[in-house]
Amino acid sequence: MPAAIRLPALSRLMLACATAFGAASAAQAQSLAELYEAARGYDATYLAARAVAESAQYRAEQAHARRRPKIDATLNAARSANEQPNVSAAGETTLRSTSAAITASQSLFNRATDVEIEQADKGVESAQADLQVAEQDLIVRVAQAYFDVLAAQDALAREQANKKGISEQLASAKRNFEVGTATITDTREAQARFDLATAQEIAATNDLQTKRIALDQLIGRTGVAPRPLATPVALPPVSPTSVDEWVASAEQAPGVRKARVGYEVTRLETERARAGHLPTVGLNASYTKGHNNVRFEPAAGGSLSASGPLTQSTIGVTVNIPLFAGFATQNRIRETLLLEEQARNNLEAVRRTVAQSTRQVFFGVQSGQAQVQALEAAEASSKLALEATQLGYRVGVRVNLDVLNAQTQLFTTQRDLAKARYDVVVNSLRLRQAAGTLNPGDVNAVNQLIAR
Repeated sequence: MPAAIRLPALSRLMLACATAFGAASAAQAQSLAELYEAARGYDATYLAARAVAESAQYRAEQAHARRRPKIDATLNAARSANEQPNVSAAGETTLRSTSAAITASQSLFNRATDVEIEQADKGVESAQADLQVAEQDLIVRVAQAYFDVLAAQDALAREQANKKGISEQLASAKRNFEVGTATITDTREAQARFDLATAQEIAATNDLQTKRIALDQLIGRTGVAPRPLATPVALPPVSPTSVDEWVASAEQAPGVRKARVGYEVTRLETERARAGHLPTVGLNASYTKGHNNVRFEPAAGGSLSASGPLTQSTIGVTVNIPLFAGFATQNRIRETLLLEEQARNNLEAVRRTVAQSTRQVFFGVQSGQAQVQALEAAEASSKLALEATQLGYRVGVRVNLDVLNAQTQLFTTQRDLAKARYDVVVNSLRLRQAAGTLNPGDVNAVNQLIAR
């Protein structure tokens, strides 16, 4: 009787391959949350965005300093000589002076400065939005790399199991041909499938190595082994279930917030331009204390000298009223109004883009979940089909090629099912990214789906 590959044996073989593969790096196996935390301290793109966001706060403080008093201290020491040869009192006068002065100034009213400070504060908001974009992008990149490795591991395990099953079917076909119960066709078909499975195993091995390198580079470690999804796999549904709710929350997406801040900055720029028509008022004060020494040496001989202390203090208010600047202020206002219109249109364009992207990702996640359900049903059907084909092969109503096709179909379905599950998880994060709600807490939520 021809030998057949039973499904329980194949299942045990796949489990053994997966177990052996994971045991080699079990000591380094890490969850998604652990790898994300490692990436936060290593990824150059995220760290650069964080540095820019922190620097924006100091840039704003520089603008705020223009509202505060400015105090300077000045020390002076000088000697001057004046010779007068052609007058009746011909001679040389020498003046030596030393002084120390403190000057202070305080802006009392300057609308342009006030607007610049508001713009600087808006710059901090814009930098924070950029940082949030970088953080959300890092979450998605880490999750994508994480599940890419898992998908590549699953693909390799199934290719190895498929190759093992085909090799056993090849050995069975050879034995049956030797005893005359099968034709050479069965042997050649099995050999062809075995050669193809070998090539697919090599490709899967290379793909896994490539995905591992990408994950290691993103995390900044070597030999990282991500933990698989906990079994049985139960993917949570999308919540909220209405696409309109997701689109509504997208109004707070960092990209929309940054465009809104840009629009507000241009409106402030118009106010700053209009401030060119307004006066500025400043308070100035100074206090000087020093010593002067004057010495006069007449040409006829002798000398006269005088010395004494010097104390001087002043305080006053300066009002500067612009009268005419060659129409520069009026033209600047017209320019900023047009730039304001540009920023308003840019904001609307970003809103529309974010809303469209959110809708697309939302329906993509729904489609992915439906695909997972369909593939789960296909997996169950493929298992039953393989069992029936093996039974038919044993009783002589099916040929070896039928068994190989049913076996390949099962492994392909299982590979596609695993990949579809990973895609649903990653796309769920992409949906939150598109809607602007993605945060590190969502990484912890995904982490609950991963085996302990």
